[in-house]
Formats: sequence, structure tokens, C-alpha cells
Amino acid sequence: MTQTPSATLAEFSATLSYEMIPAAVIARCEDFLLDTFGSMLAGYPARPVKSIRDFALAMGPAQGSAQIIGSTQTTSPLFAALINGAAAHMVEQDDVHNGSVFHPAAVVFPAALAVAQETGASGRDLLTACVAGYEVGIRVGEFLGRSHYRIFHTTGTAGTIAAAVAAGRLMGLSPAQMLYAIGSAGTQAAGLWEFLRTAADSKQLHTAKAAANGLTAAWLARDGFTGAKQILEGAQGMGAGMSSDADPARLTDRLGSRWALAETSFKYHASCRHTHPAADALAKVMQDHGLAAADISRVITHVHQGAIDVLGAVTRPETVHQSKFSMGTVLALIALRQRAGMPEFDAALNDQAVADFRDRVAMELDEEVDTAYPQRWIGKVSVVTLDGRTLQGRVDEPKGDPGNTLSREEIREKVRGLAQYGKSLSENQVQTGMHAIEEIGKLSRVGAIY
Repeated sequence: MTQTPSATLAEFSATLSYEMIPAAVIARCEDFLLDTFGSMLAGYPARPVKSIRDFALAMGPAQGSAQIIGSTQTTSPLFAALINGAAAHMVEQDDVHNGSVFHPAAVVFPAALAVAQETGASGRDLLTACVAGYEVGIRVGEFLGRSHYRIFHTTGTAGTIAAAVAAGRLMGLSPAQMLYAIGSAGTQAAGLWEFLRTAADSKQLHTAKAAANGLTAAWLARDGFTGAKQILEGAQGMGAGMSSDADPARLTDRLGSRWALAETSFKYHASCRHTHPAADALAKVMQDHGLAAADISRVITHVHQGAIDVLGAVTRPETVHQSKFSMGTVLALIALRQRAGMPEFDAALNDQAVADFRDRVAMELDEEVDTAYPQRWIGKVSVVTLDGRTLQGRVDEPKGDPGNTLSREEIREKVRGLAQYGKSLSENQVQTGMHAIEEIGKLSRVGAIY
């Protein structure tokens, strides 16, 4: 094969072996799978996820090889990937890679787990496939660039490629077949930010379809179905059609030596990641100066343009999910409740105190923050107090970033909290699932995880 960037990605993902991956990256992958288990459990009962689940069970088999996480039901791999992909992204607690502004877990794990359960793959094979999905998907997100993210939800677009790679690696696709899978995935890639303006449910459809469409692309490629060989960098490919700053060199940046999965961050707050740096900076100011919410007259968040593009559309949240994209709501919860978690958001929508504080928060473009983004997500706030002081707050690595990460025990605690919120499994089932994921590399065959 001609070694175009797309072909290089295909060869890497088709030939990647468990032994080639550093132990620390494997351990991090297990952490992300554990973390995603919690997000799926919390998202399972949500209304938009139920709609997708009802559709899938009406269209697909009532029983199958693949597990619907959050229940004892099974279905085909395609529909399990669809449902679990929707659930994983519902509560805004799934991981994120800063540089690509991409949520790998929500699309990679649903597709990979469904295929692994269908094929009887080993735990090592599952982890290898997921690493491949992260490495390729993150680089596709970086390739598509900032202009893409302004209009397109990268997790829906790059995520389709990531899911195809993970599924394809588990199916044992050759490099040529993997290239076809990438081509078929790329031509299905979609997801637009317009849904935020009207609090629509589309974000769950983005991840559901990315996982399912990626799986479809890999399955077809295994059967000889061909796809475009340069769907990424070609003259009429994703870069040409979905970006004005696409950089093909990013597709293969230190592939096999730079492990982008290890750069990925956990989410601490249950909100859009663009709110996290400012939330942490506000918390720091309040702690350092002994402030209460009642002491604060105004908060100015100094942000990158991407935050304004995504969050600027939400001025008066109409739903709990939309409120997670409201900078003012998130900062109000930090100021008033000292936490922006699932229960806090549920109670915030009709809370007048939250609404009052929300209206005291503004976003302003900051040159330093914007220049550092997306490689670094700096948090900067100016807090004006009622007694006339202006206090500055700053964090260089929000909680959850690789340099300020969650420990395995913090991840366990997060999963237990998300499972309790979702109320879809018993405590024993949750514990069984957590243990299975932590030991998944030892499994000779991946089956039901609880």
C-alpha cells in the first residue's frame, strides 16, 4: 500500500500488539474503561438514552451476544454499541483529550466491548483494540483542528473513525481492510453543535451513531466492502470538507512512540469540559480568600475561543443537560454548593439562587488562554467582590488532567457515585463489574462484565 497518512494509520492499528504498548498506557486504558462503566450506568435511565434503547430493541434482536450496560438485557453488537454509546456520553462525565477536544471513551469502548463479546476476544485483545482506537481517533481530531470543532462535534466525527479502528482490530482486519474500514467510517462521520441552541437530544445520537457506524464500517470491511483510501486527507475527504486548518502531519505524529491515550483527562465536574478550568479557578479563589457566594458581585472567566463557541449559545438553560453547557450555572454550583456533580445539576434548573449567580458570570476571550488551547486548558477568573476588591484566580491543570489526575481509588469512588445516581444495577452487580474491568487483562475471553 502507498503510505499515505490514512494508510499509515490503518497499518498501525491493524498490526498493533499488546506487547508493543507500555504497561502504563495499558493501566491507563483500564482506568478509562472503569471510568466509562460509571458513565454508562449513570446515563442508562436518562430519557434520551431510553429513546435510543427503545428504538434499538424494536429494530434489533431482544437477545444477543453483547451486553446493554445498566441492565441484564443483551442484543446484537450493533445495537449494544448504539445504546452504550448514547449512555456513555449522557451525564458529561466521560474522559476527554485536550489537544483534539475529543471524548474517546464514549465511542471506543461501546464498539470494542460489543465486538469483543461477540467474537470471544481476550481481555488483552480488547485493551489493545481500545488503545488503537484512542491513538487514531485523537490524531484525527487533532488533524481536523480548531475550525472543525467550531461547527462539528469532534466526538461524533473523529469518533466514528476511532470506533471503526477499535472494532476492526478485534476482528483481525488486515491493513488493507482497516483502510477500507476507515474510509467507510469517515464517509459516515457527522455531528453538529447546533443542537445546543435549543437543548435538543442530538449529542447522545452523535456518540451512539459514531460507535455503531464505526462498528458497521469494520464489519463491512471484513467482508470485502471497500472504502475510500484517503477519506481523511484526500481532495474530497474529511479535512477538505469539514475544516479550514486541517494538518495531515498530525495524523501520524510520533505514531507508536507518543501515546496520546496517556494524555487524556478524566472529568471531575459533571459538565462540559470547557467549564472545568474556570470552575477550578473560582474554587481556588474562594478557598484562598475565604469567600462565600454572597460575597461575590461578578465573575469574569478568561477563556479560549472554543469555550465561547460552544458555551456562548447557552444563556438560559432549559434542561439539566443544557445547563451543563452554561458557564454561569457551573460556576454558580461551585460558589453555592462547592460541587458541580449530578445531584447538584438536577436541583439547579429551577433554583433562583443559581439563576441569580449565573447572571453575574461573563466570558471574555483571553489571548494567553486561547494561544495555549487546545494543548493546555488554563483556568483564569477575575472575581469582583461586593466590598470592591478584584481577585485573580488561576489553575494550569484542571482536576483530572494527566498532571492532576484521578487515582484508581478516586475513579472507583466516582463510579460508585455514578452507579448510585443511575440506580440501574444492584450494589453487588456494580462491584462485580468494577472487579471484572480491573482484571480484564487476565481474561482469556471477554463475556458479560457483571
